[in-house]
Amino acid sequence: MLRTDNNGVSKHYPVHIRRTPTPGKATVLALGKAFPKQLIPQDCLVEGYIHDTKCEDASIKEKLERLCKITTVKTRYTVMSKDILDKYPELATEGSPTIKQRLEIANPAVVEMALEASIACIKEWGRPVEDITHIVYVSSSEIRLPGGDLYLASQLGLRSDVGRVMLYFLGCYGGVTGLRVAKDIAENNPGSRVLLTTSETTILGYRPPNKARPYDLVGAALFGDGAAAAIIGTNPLTRTESPFMELHYAVQQFLPGTQNVIDGRLSEEGIHFKLGRDLPQKIDENIEDFCKKLMSKAGLKEFNDLFWAVHPGGPAILNRLEITLELNAQKLECSRRALMDYGNVSSNTIFYVMDYMREKLKRDGSEEWGLALAFGPGITFEGILVRSL
Repeated sequence: MLRTDNNGVSKHYPVHIRRTPTPGKATVLALGKAFPKQLIPQDCLVEGYIHDTKCEDASIKEKLERLCKITTVKTRYTVMSKDILDKYPELATEGSPTIKQRLEIANPAVVEMALEASIACIKEWGRPVEDITHIVYVSSSEIRLPGGDLYLASQLGLRSDVGRVMLYFLGCYGGVTGLRVAKDIAENNPGSRVLLTTSETTILGYRPPNKARPYDLVGAALFGDGAAAAIIGTNPLTRTESPFMELHYAVQQFLPGTQNVIDGRLSEEGIHFKLGRDLPQKIDENIEDFCKKLMSKAGLKEFNDLFWAVHPGGPAILNRLEITLELNAQKLECSRRALMDYGNVSSNTIFYVMDYMREKLKRDGSEEWGLALAFGPGITFEGILVRSL
């Protein structure tokens, strides 16, 4: 197809081919996303964070400035605001036992964002909420019983016999785990429609910088808040549903002996993270075989014949993956764009990548097959062989 680009130059682009879903295979029928009101340009983050935490160490400020440039993040959304710090000044005080206050903020915030994302997703889907049979709720940002899945189901007006699954504290791979679980539910319950929601906030980990905790600065420079939602189901209704991606085959794998590379501990002061410097290397050493395992299910052999929806844990991971698999530069474009626009939003981020990928495939993509990948604590790999429809 001949189109004119932004510079007025005519170019040939591949025509998007509508493919027929495989009977009985789970498909993604709609997506939604939501964010808190506070938008922070990366250029403004350092001054605001240093001011809010009353940090007077010039070396910490300089290091944070360097990290903010390295992350490639341009904008992020955050629940944290001036109003919250005015109400809870102890959140910015070193050593304060603040888990109660953090949960007072985080628990309702994640449900509020999940609700907004779900409403947007259901609107795009186009069917009534009563047709949702199951809900899969993913978060590493709230702690309570009952969980956010019940509050979300109630606020959406879902029927009382909706099947609910909670996936807590999986970290960055939680979104792809949610897709795998939703796929299994949909394929084993003909006619079902699964609402998958993810919602995350950095409130639990917000604290003043400390040289004894260098990873806190990485978190401050990289992570953001938000929510996402998807509707998953098999055998889409021709006139009322618009599937755009098929979830063909899913694999989860952990790397033995790496459980301390990504370490998160909950304490009276919130959640503390430690991230091993060898994380990109560990992923690099194992990613090729993992991808080949997924690709073999469709007889695929060439990495560049696929489209790639990869959770952007950080630029180092994307760079290593690109080099190791010898991917063309544009293959990770959607992952890099999501990182730039939203930061690493933990389990949500894969859906922001998929949303950009949907646009890209509709516009100029001819690839039928792709991989959705995420990595997190364990070290755990989650992967799905997906098919563009």
